[in-house]
Amino acid sequence: MRRPEAVDFGAHTHAARVARSVLRLGDNIPLVSDKIDHDGLYRIAESQAGYFTTEQALDAGMDRSTLRHHARPGGRYERVRRGLYRLRHFPSSPHEHVVAAWLDLPSPAVVSHESALELYDLSDVIPNAVHITLPRAMRGQRPRPGVRFHTLAHPPGPTETRRANGVLTTNPERTIIDSLEAGTQPEQIELAVRQALERGLTTPRRLRAAATNRPTRVRRFIDRLLAEIAA
Repeated sequence: MRRPEAVDFGAHTHAARVARSVLRLGDNIPLVSDKIDHDGLYRIAESQAGYFTTEQALDAGMDRSTLRHHARPGGRYERVRRGLYRLRHFPSSPHEHVVAAWLDLPSPAVVSHESALELYDLSDVIPNAVHITLPRAMRGQRPRPGVRFHTLAHPPGPTETRRANGVLTTNPERTIIDSLEAGTQPEQIELAVRQALERGLTTPRRLRAAATNRPTRVRRFIDRLLAEIAA
C-alpha cells in the first residue's frame, strides 16, 4: 500500500501569509473606474490654468483615495495645497496665481480691482497682491499670503460679473470704477477706460451707470474723461 504523503504545514502557513499580504496590498491600490470623467476634469482644469479643486475631482466621479494616488510624486497631478491640485505637465500661465487664489475661496468670491484689470489686460498696472471681493458677511476669512480682501456690504451682483481667464471677475466697468475708488493711479484708470472702449469691453453709458452711487470725485473723474474722449 502507498504511504500517504507528508503534509508540509510550514509551507501552507507561509502561503497563507503571502495571500493575506497580497490582499492587504490590493486594499491600498485605487481601483480604476470607468465612472471617472477624466476628460471632463481635464477640461475644467484647462479652463483654470491647469488647476482644479478636490470638490471638482469628486464631482467628476473620483474618490479621495484615487485622487491621492494620482497626486503622488511622479503622478499625473500635483498637490498645491489642501483642496487644490494642478495638472502636472500643464503649461504655466501668467495669471495662474490669480486662478489659484480664487479657487481657494468659497463662492461668491470674485476677482476684482487691479487683479481684474490684469485679467482683462487693461492698463499697465502690476498688482502687488491678488484682489478678491467678498460679501461683508465673509469678512472672517483667514489672511492668505499675497491676497487682499475687499469686503463690501453690496458685493457685485450677477450682472456685474463675468468669466475671464477661467475665474469669476467683476465686469470691465465695475473693475475700473472699483479700482479708481480704491486709489489706483489716475493715469492707469485713464488708460484702462480708453482701452476698454476701444476694444468694445464697455460703453460710456455703462461706465457712468457703474459710477452712479460712488463718491463725487469718482463720478467727476469719469464724466471728465468721457467728455475728453468724445471731444
